[in-house]
Amino acid sequence: MLLYIHIPFCDSKCSYCAFNSYVDKFHLKDSYMKALEVQLKFELKRFNVASNSIESIFIGGGTPSTVPASMYKALFESIRPYLKKDIEITSEANPNSATKEWLTGMLELGVNRISFGTQSFNKAKLKLLNRSHTPEVAQRAILDAKEVGFDNISLDLIYATLGDTKELLEQDLKTAFSLPINHLSAYALIIEENTPFASKPQMSKESLKLTNWLFNEIESFGFKQYEISNFGTYQSSHNLGYWSYKDYIGLGSGAVGKLNFERFYPQTILESYISNPLDIRVETLTFEEKITEQLFLGFRSSLGVDIDILDKAQSKRASILVDEKKLNLKNGVLCNPNFLLADEITLFLYS
Repeated sequence: MLLYIHIPFCDSKCSYCAFNSYVDKFHLKDSYMKALEVQLKFELKRFNVASNSIESIFIGGGTPSTVPASMYKALFESIRPYLKKDIEITSEANPNSATKEWLTGMLELGVNRISFGTQSFNKAKLKLLNRSHTPEVAQRAILDAKEVGFDNISLDLIYATLGDTKELLEQDLKTAFSLPINHLSAYALIIEENTPFASKPQMSKESLKLTNWLFNEIESFGFKQYEISNFGTYQSSHNLGYWSYKDYIGLGSGAVGKLNFERFYPQTILESYISNPLDIRVETLTFEEKITEQLFLGFRSSLGVDIDILDKAQSKRASILVDEKKLNLKNGVLCNPNFLLADEITLFLYS
């Protein structure tokens, strides 16, 4: 059982961001954190969560570092009896709001992993993406996290952006690996609806050749790729929980939860969520939808796919891919050696 907590507050809205987040509703922070507690109590019963059964926590957003560490205290006290021992507890953070005080406060609450939304160390690119920090602030925040006591530090980089070159990305990687990180996420810029970039499709410029080069370059620094976007000498147990299709509680406005064949969607309108955090839409998945999701996720990660979940026709097609060395079969698990082909492989199994 995993737990995801969504914090929908941001200092600024990035040009590519389609997540549920707000830059003008900071006055609702206190009431929002209290609403999270109400939903938590309900979800613990719905998911029949026993003591010592939550395996990992991820606090995402939005920008969790825009909420003072003190405001998380009551929520953490409510969660603590349900946590397994020595679990991974991650919080995302933006460099401009992750002060030493905030980092120290979160560490004291039990957060033991920080993931920084760095995106780039190039000043012009940060401006293009409408990021609110500078390259220097990003580097300082990561060094501060290490100094206050975080051993597990990750950062995000965005690629496939208009203007990206090998030289620019190479410098981003050089700077990233000069910092005390043990995990890196590399995300291709995707143009989403209802974002400032929606009217500027030219902002996304992905090249398979450049993507392959980038992934190989990251691995040359000793960071092994274990999922299509994630690399590290450390592998996030929370990320792997998603890829292995574990159930998870989704806490907060815009979060998503999953239990067996049901998926849960709390209100995305912030005021509506605060007014009634238990107004949650339920979606029921079919067996075929569940299998399809497991295939997409498994082939995008090092976990692979258990061959036993395939039907007869899919198993036959999988054998073709094994013969062609597009998939590897070991101990009953199909593993994909090239995560970039995950979607195509899944579609082929359904063809």
